[in-house]
Amino acid sequence: MGLSIAGMIANTSLGTISNEISILSRNVSNANTPGYATRVAQTSTGSTGSAEVNGVTRITNPALFKSQLQSTSGGAQASAVYDGLSTIAQLLNTDSNGNSSSPSSFIGKLSSALQTYDAAPTDTTAATGVVTAAKDLANSLNQATATVQSVRQNADRQIADSVTNINSILGKFEQVNNAIVAGTASKKDVTDLLDQRDSLLTQLSSEIGITTVTRPNNDMMIFTDSGVTLFETAPRSVAFLPNPALTAGTNGNAVYVDGVQVTGNSNFATSVHSGKLAGLTQLRDTVAPAYQNQLDEIARGLVSAFSESDQTGGGAPALPGLFTYPGATAVPGAALVPGLAGQIQVNANADPSQGGDPTRVRDGGISAPGNPAYTYNTSGGALYTGRIEQLISSLSANQAFDPKASLNTNTSLTAFASSSDGWLSAQKQQASSANTYQSAMLSQSTQALSNAIGVNLDSQMAKMLDLENSYQATAKLMATVDSLYTTLFNAIKP
Repeated sequence: MGLSIAGMIANTSLGTISNEISILSRNVSNANTPGYATRVAQTSTGSTGSAEVNGVTRITNPALFKSQLQSTSGGAQASAVYDGLSTIAQLLNTDSNGNSSSPSSFIGKLSSALQTYDAAPTDTTAATGVVTAAKDLANSLNQATATVQSVRQNADRQIADSVTNINSILGKFEQVNNAIVAGTASKKDVTDLLDQRDSLLTQLSSEIGITTVTRPNNDMMIFTDSGVTLFETAPRSVAFLPNPALTAGTNGNAVYVDGVQVTGNSNFATSVHSGKLAGLTQLRDTVAPAYQNQLDEIARGLVSAFSESDQTGGGAPALPGLFTYPGATAVPGAALVPGLAGQIQVNANADPSQGGDPTRVRDGGISAPGNPAYTYNTSGGALYTGRIEQLISSLSANQAFDPKASLNTNTSLTAFASSSDGWLSAQKQQASSANTYQSAMLSQSTQALSNAIGVNLDSQMAKMLDLENSYQATAKLMATVDSLYTTLFNAIKP
């Protein structure tokens, strides 16, 4: 090997080692940067036989990154459902005295108040106690409805926020993706841009389940987890119209991607399966409405159970008795009445605070005072208990419930309300388990990805030491070449 070639090799090696040290220093300084992937120098053998740095790449693991995106989407969906159900399930909480605010608890209190009145039918205080228990029950249904609809309204607002975030992320993604494609084509270092793009994908997966496809020059396409295109060269428009006044029986609007529906009915092939959007839609359109249906059926069952019928046999229609609702002119049929739980109230004719007579609970005539058709205590006896006992029995008598409530369609009002409590508790427990599981999966996938592509300081410092040794050896080679040149020049001097 000639001295000139040896000098060229040493000089090229010093440049290569310097570049590699710079890359290692970059890795070390970003060891704690979230989402940073370890950089690796691309080296090849040059024309002189020395190593040369031709570029920089990142350590990647597509399978683990895909798993992290899926876990992020699954976790966001589970969290959205769990948070909403936790708010609704507070209706089942008990206070320091062990009293629950659930409708079934108040039905039990109403039953106890009726039994107390049955034992002392001449006691006006006991009669008032029945009316008070009925008002508490009606209020619990009103408040439960308000809570459920508040959760649905909040979910609707969050869907709007999520859509805004998705459009914003897709806009940023377009800029980064274009820079990556241009940089890759011109053989520039695009590793920082690739980190940014992965970060945007992670943010996007939290909002909506996604899959990706990478094309030449690192160009990327994004699809929803149901196959709808979100990004191809340019972002697709994601649209949603919020509903400012969601009420029981009112459906929320769907989210559309470039005109294609991606939320709503799960039977749609294009409906997304994961991400915050999927969880919020499930909460707003499925879980919360199911519980609202149960509340409405409890309210309808109460109106029916406490209704007053014609006692004269004259064919007068049954009318709401102790429990009624605004504008009521008849007892509801066997079908669900959306929002009834939010409207149910105690009839003013039996409420002493509104000028009513609580003894009408015993005697009848709440629906139409003075009308003999609805008077049960025809003799006017102070010890009459027939109507009270009838009301007590009505709470435990089987009646038909609408299948839309997702519970037993032929059971007693007491059992139905208790089943509703159990259903809500089970839904919350299921959501809690799903949330815990998805959180664990996200933690594991994130850690696995970090272990695979993140910076290992021990490894980087070991490589740094090797490069320093190589640098010293190369420097010695250059010194030797310089010494030989000096000797040679001295030898040929005249």
